[in-house]
Parts: sequence; structure tokens; C-alpha cells
Amino acid sequence: MATFVGFGFGPIQAGLFLAEASQSGAFDRLVVAEVVPEVVAAVRAAGGFTVNIGHADAISALRVTPVEIYNPTAPADRAALVAAVAEASELATALPSVATYTAGGANSVGVILADGLLRKVAINGPPAVIYTAENHTRAAELLAEAVSAALPDDRRTAALTRIQFLDTVIGKMSGAPEEVADLQPIAPGLTRAFLVEAFNRIYISQIQRPAGDATWQAFRRGITVFSEQPDLRPFAEAKLYCHNAGHALAAYLAHQLGFRRIDELRQRPDVLAFVRSAMIAESGAALVARFGGVDPLFTPEGMRAYADDLVVRMVNPYVRDTVARVGRDPARKLGWDDRLVGAMRLANSIGVTPHRYAVGSAAALQWLQIPPEEAAAFLSDLWRPAAPPAHEQSRILDFVLQAYDWLLKWERQSYPDLV
Repeated sequence: MATFVGFGFGPIQAGLFLAEASQSGAFDRLVVAEVVPEVVAAVRAAGGFTVNIGHADAISALRVTPVEIYNPTAPADRAALVAAVAEASELATALPSVATYTAGGANSVGVILADGLLRKVAINGPPAVIYTAENHTRAAELLAEAVSAALPDDRRTAALTRIQFLDTVIGKMSGAPEEVADLQPIAPGLTRAFLVEAFNRIYISQIQRPAGDATWQAFRRGITVFSEQPDLRPFAEAKLYCHNAGHALAAYLAHQLGFRRIDELRQRPDVLAFVRSAMIAESGAALVARFGGVDPLFTPEGMRAYADDLVVRMVNPYVRDTVARVGRDPARKLGWDDRLVGAMRLANSIGVTPHRYAVGSAAALQWLQIPPEEAAAFLSDLWRPAAPPAHEQSRILDFVLQAYDWLLKWERQSYPDLV
């Protein structure tokens, strides 16, 4: 009997991992851990959950059942989770952050996984992979460390040989929208609804199958739609510096225009063309220069197709993405290595002036109500922990300050079409 176990019950766990596990037909049991009591009670009573899927022309509802849901803070439920981990061949974490791995003491994800692995060894349970979906470049490594720390010294090696921790690059747009009147709730009795886009092209770390290890040589994933890659870094950088950067740029320009939803940008094809050009001519060109030959994505044609697809998906009205969600936490997005400034640095590294991403950075500063005269000090302080080279920091600041002047002029002119 094949078992899938998920930790964290949000839109990605429900609308990606559990949905794909269910649709694969490869699993007899779907198990998920969740700590919100009313969600646990409602899903348990319903025997499953519903996720709404945004297609290009409509929203459909997918019912996923049967699903077992357990609250790790309840002793009997915790025991059930440990037993499920022991039997699982695929697992996934989709938690608020990597810090959650060790939160909760004996009821933490790391400790429950460790206990489940010890039981897996004892019952000779199947080898397993665990997908980490916390949007962190070291998520798999950090989860492995948390699990390892919870294992006894004399049993650690035997337990860890039964599992592989995989990173993921997930470009699937998802959320729990505010407008739910026409959506199916997660379960009867709940007002929240999950809405995810139909896109499911997900990259994962390559599973290691050492020569002579018959167990891992024979291992096959039940969720076959994910694409294994020997090196995820190129795809992670494309996600951060093209997808995420373009999405953030779109959100901050939408905010300037007074829009509430990202799909309102369909009213401004000139702005969408501006975002598309940023993804192709600025970060896209740099990604092609850096990773050309790795995959067809990293060609001029591949990057244009990637950007074109992203723009269409960003403004899909059936995904209902809000400016507030996409643009939230602008200070983080202005980090030295994060999407906007990171994309600017990437473009600058090949001699391309990152004007469009600089405009996005200036618009993010306006969101934060940082005036132009305070921008340099604010950004310098924000970047200090990264200790950037002085000459590069000065160059990036110049781009942002010039873009701020451009943005204010655009605002004074009542936002004419961008040409």
C-alpha cells in the first residue's frame, strides 16, 4: 500500500502535492498534518477537501478524497503521523517557513519525521523522498539537518539511508482569495477556499540512485509530473529573477495605478509589455548568458516563451491574484540577493542597464513611503548584512535613484502609456 504524507495544509500542499498524488492513482493513502483545529475537524468530517483550479477560461473544482488529516499536537494524531511516515514513499513539506521545521518541540516536523524514520527502519518500510516547498534555497538541507539532529547517534545512519530530501522550484500561483462567493470551500463548514492555477511544471532535485544500491535503484516516484534536474540552481534563479521579479514589478506598477488585482493590468497592455521586456531583455538575457546550454529554457527563444507564458498567467482573472499578495513585504523583495535588486545585479553583470527593474524597486520604495531623498540610506542599511562591494552598491543605487525620478515624472504626467 503506497502512502503519501504532507506537512502543512495550505494551497500548495492541497492544490499541488495532494492533488497530484491523488490524480496519479499511485497512492492508496493520502495523509496530511495540520494544526488548525477547525480545519482538521472539517476536513476529517468531509473525508477530504476541495481545491478550486484556475484555468485560462474558467474555474473548476477538484474534490480530493479520501484524505486522512491529523493534528500533530494531539497525541493520538501524532502517533498516526509517525506511523504514516514509516509507511510513506513520498512526502512533502509546504510550511510557512523553514523555521517551522524545528518549531513545536517533540511535535515539530523534524522530530515527527525522525520518529517515523526510526519506525520505517524497524518495520522495513519503503524508501522515501520528501519534497521541500518552503521557497528557500537550502530548504532540503535545513530539513535534513533538523531530522538528523532529532535522531539518536547510533541509529542516525540507518534512518537517513531510507530518505532523500529534495529541493523544489515551484512556479505555481496559488492562494486563499478574498472573493470566495462563487468558489467551493475547502470543506463544508469552512469559509476559506483554496484557488490554484492549473500550471504544474515543477522542478525537483534529482534522486540519487547509487550503483549497487538495489533499493534506490528500484525506486520510482508515484508523482511523475515533476521534472528531476541534476542542478536546480539555474531553474531557481530563473524563478527568482525572472518569474518572481517580473511578478513583483507588475504588482508595484499596478499599485501605482491604483489597481487591486493583478489581472486589472490587462487594461494597460503597455505596462505588461514593460514587464515582459524586463523579464526578457534584463534578467532573461543575463540568465541565458549564465546558463546557456543547460536547458532549452536558457536560450533567447526559450526565455521569450517563458516570459510570454508568465505574463499571460499573471493576469489570468481566474487566478484572482491581488496586488496586496504579490507585493507584500516590499523590504524583503528589495534585499540585495532578492528578486528586484538581484535581477538588477544580474543584468548589470552582463552590461545591461536594468531600468525596468529599477523602476520596480523605486515603486516598491513608494509602497513603503520612502521618499527619494531617503532611498539611498534606507537601501544601504537594508543591504548592510550582505556586505555588498562598494562599487556595485553605488552602481545599483544610481539605477534606483534615476528610476525614482522617472517614476515621479510618470506619476506627475498621470501615468501615460509606456513606450
